[in-house]
Amino acid sequence: MRLPLALFILICLASCTGPYMGKDLFGADEFVLDSYKIREGKFSILEMTGQSYGEIDEELLQEYKDEISDGDVLAITLYQPSRPDIVAAVQEIGARVGYRVTEGVIRLPDLAPIPVAGLTLEEARQKIQDLYQQQIRDTEVFLAYRDRMFKRVELAGLVVLPNVPVDGKIRLFDVLSLARIPHNANLFKSYICRNGQMLPVDMNRLLKQGDMSQNVVMRGGDKIYIADPTAATMMVMGEVGRETAIALPSGYLSLRQAIAESGGILYTGDKSYIQIIRGSIAKPKIYTISWEHVIHLPNDSLLVMPGDIVFVAAKPITEWNRFISQLLPSFAGFDAVRGTAGVIIP
Repeated sequence: MRLPLALFILICLASCTGPYMGKDLFGADEFVLDSYKIREGKFSILEMTGQSYGEIDEELLQEYKDEISDGDVLAITLYQPSRPDIVAAVQEIGARVGYRVTEGVIRLPDLAPIPVAGLTLEEARQKIQDLYQQQIRDTEVFLAYRDRMFKRVELAGLVVLPNVPVDGKIRLFDVLSLARIPHNANLFKSYICRNGQMLPVDMNRLLKQGDMSQNVVMRGGDKIYIADPTAATMMVMGEVGRETAIALPSGYLSLRQAIAESGGILYTGDKSYIQIIRGSIAKPKIYTISWEHVIHLPNDSLLVMPGDIVFVAAKPITEWNRFISQLLPSFAGFDAVRGTAGVIIP
């Protein structure tokens, strides 16, 4: 009977959990170097996961000549003290339906159809004013967009406005302000799509760090998606106050804060074995650091990113106590069976 009992004890020992101790571990120095890459922002993080994107083209930051096109609705106001009837007619039609560009032209009271497609607002305003002044001197025209059918940015996700018109000058920061995105939106997972391709724009750097190199000029047809706060997360597991998933709306978080949000390390935890597991399950990159690194190195030198798992190992004595607590019921059951069967082991 001694051999089966010995096998049973070996199986229980093998089932004890602890830190990974393989030869392919990385230390604090490698973790710090990778944290510097994470600090560079969204596309550096994506590059670490095997996704590659180019840098922002300077052309994306340049304003462009915006032209009136079919489907645009114009708001037109006249100022002419001697002809209040014309002023009132233009005002009433504009207030009711606006002046829609159809087949490249608009129609105004007392004027023949006016071609405006392909003109800027200022060019169209001057053209309309010249035509009115041929009939009524000292007429002033004021022109603006009331609505745009095609030249608008479409927004989805955590936004208030579904679309925002563009004018060749409006930029990403302005559009996001108008859309009134929530302060906790996941900017790491949010993106801009133009002509079916994602633009290499880091909204977190723009809105949280004030990096105006990300403030691109918006174009008609652009699509913006604002992600939910929990769209990117990491896990804290092991000997902590509570094992939990933590949202990463900026794409990264300091390791110290991640441990704090999980309730801290329990007295049963081994502070010399804090492991960060990064990458795919098939081929993860595993770092091992100690609590000394966490408390002495700057917060931004130890960063976790989406998909990371932080594991705090148990102390050896904790593992032993757990092993004994699991073993005792088995011994009690074994003694009961032995007594019932009348077996005596010397």
